Amino acid sequence: MISGHTRLIAHLGVPTESFKAPMIYNPYFEANEIDSVVVPMGVEAEDFPGFMRTLARLRNFDGALITMPHKVSVVELLDEASVAVRVCGACNAVRRGPEGQLVGDMFDGEGFVRGVRNKGCTVDGALVLIVGNGGVGSAISASLAAAGAARMALYDVQASSSERLAAGLQAAYPGLALSTGSNDPTGFDIVVNATPLGMNAGDPMPMPVERFSESSFVGEVVMKSEETAFLAAARARGCRTQVGIDMLFEQIPAYLEFFGYPSTDAATLRGLARIRY
Repeated sequence: MISGHTRLIAHLGVPTESFKAPMIYNPYFEANEIDSVVVPMGVEAEDFPGFMRTLARLRNFDGALITMPHKVSVVELLDEASVAVRVCGACNAVRRGPEGQLVGDMFDGEGFVRGVRNKGCTVDGALVLIVGNGGVGSAISASLAAAGAARMALYDVQASSSERLAAGLQAAYPGLALSTGSNDPTGFDIVVNATPLGMNAGDPMPMPVERFSESSFVGEVVMKSEETAFLAAARARGCRTQVGIDMLFEQIPAYLEFFGYPSTDAATLRGLARIRY
């Protein structure tokens, strides 16, 4: 029951049809009698800065989940940013501080790495390919670097995005070997699709999937369907995989702490979630 006492977490991005977070948070809030609700809000890029500033002034605003295409543009609206935000230049969680300031953090990478490790994949010393170097790709890159990846290849259709990310990673992790410009997945231990390709039927593959190595662990960030065509191709090549929504389940405990709610674990969230595709 939503009432005048209910606290609000906005879920900002487009298209909202792909959002899965409300189907995880809201059952958890209900089960634990937490009077809060996550509400999807389809905000276009040109409207986002003004909308975000106004939204944060609402008395019952506890925070916002930030998704595509706003993860990079929200950074310039923040008054305080975590180390993760400063390294990757993107943000996926905003809350209002005690003085009304906007405080931002980034949890995509942490969620991805937790999921990979929980599936038995070793990150320390790994060779990693990240295709898609925007907000989510930057976050995953930073977290894999922090977890001990030895070499990382970055690729984006906007070459400047790869160069920007490489510079930020090199400054934060000087021992990390970096390269840019190729999306060939041959020989990598961990391969990540961090692009939106796969959200729509008929999207091209983000990389030449016929070149997957059987030993690769292949991860996805797209959540519109559980198994995308990209992951299906990886499995057909014999690769172990991680679906996009696993990253979300693994990062939500950190989000809950950030917003000041009682936290939990990914297994509990999976048991309560009511996911629809």
